[in-house]
Amino acid sequence: MPSEIPAAGAPPNLDVATMPALQNDLYLRAARGERTERAPVWCMRQAGRYLPEFRAVRVENDFFNVCRSPALATEVTMQPIRRYAGLLDAAIIFSDILVIPQAMGMRVDMVPGTGPRLPEPLREPADLARLVDQRKGFSVDRELGYVYHAITNTRHALAGRVPLLGFAGAPWTLMAYMVEGGGSKTFAAAKAWLFRHPQAAHELLRRIAAVAADFLVGQVHAGAQALQVFESWAGELGPREFAEFSLPYLAHIAAHVKQRCPGVPLTVFARGAHYALEQLAAETVFDVISLDWTIAPADARARVDRALRAAGSDRRVVLQGNLDPTLLFADEATVRRRTAEMCAAFGAAPHIANLGHGMMPGHDPERLRVFLETVHQASRALRQ
Repeated sequence: MPSEIPAAGAPPNLDVATMPALQNDLYLRAARGERTERAPVWCMRQAGRYLPEFRAVRVENDFFNVCRSPALATEVTMQPIRRYAGLLDAAIIFSDILVIPQAMGMRVDMVPGTGPRLPEPLREPADLARLVDQRKGFSVDRELGYVYHAITNTRHALAGRVPLLGFAGAPWTLMAYMVEGGGSKTFAAAKAWLFRHPQAAHELLRRIAAVAADFLVGQVHAGAQALQVFESWAGELGPREFAEFSLPYLAHIAAHVKQRCPGVPLTVFARGAHYALEQLAAETVFDVISLDWTIAPADARARVDRALRAAGSDRRVVLQGNLDPTLLFADEATVRRRTAEMCAAFGAAPHIANLGHGMMPGHDPERLRVFLETVHQASRALRQ
């Protein structure tokens, strides 16, 4: 691994010619809608607390210290790639969606056993004045340069084994954290903003979207080969609110990134918002839509294809997903059977295998191995 780069500054001037040649491009081909010999597979939160080697790093390092150290972020990104050698088809940089609120001036703590906490949340529209603004000298590259440096380090460490994914949180999801002060069962405070202060909500969402879009472009400049946008709390919105307060900002981010990085595959994960599949397919330029486990893949495929035809679009939107993560708590035979059924449900069309959400702290790492091995076997058989 190259020596650690200072944790601030603009993205490195990445010379692609100096990067190791990519040996496994299965993920990138599938994300572009190309037929592949089997489904590529990776997992959200594939670097995390279920791995003993990750927990060993965390013994002496605060969560956000790991994120802010390029060397440590590279190390934990590489841990699943090493453990599951030859089974994962992509790495995703170790970071967190809440680095954007941090960059915008908010304090974010990761509380053991509880999760993220923002001790000074946005309570009223006047609180927007506490946030830094791109129009007033704020630099995404300066504030989030440590992520860029981690990406460049990791590209070298991967040595071309698999492509590296970058990511960002979507505006509504980040707004929810920034207003609630953490996770929530009801998201009452954040949703109340949408109804009581719609203009202020749009201003906040616009500002987050501008940072997220530039942040994603910077990740590509640093070496990310594909990107994912996490709208983790999409399902807390009804269809009308999603159409007003989420979809336009997702569409803006995708259009901005595609304009500046046209060859980079983009994925959106709007958890719980399967009611919006048609809009995500026809009204944005995301290449891949990631599904949670609450929708049948065949239904999702049919709805996406109908929406694209109705829009007169010849685009191919690829689906990703969607095994229920809690199935990895089952016995090995059940994991194999249900994973094979998932692969069959997606069929032989271009598909990226994944869980319907992220790995959980209590998962047995060997159950993930069973999932990965089964995807390799079952999806290859479907294409023969």
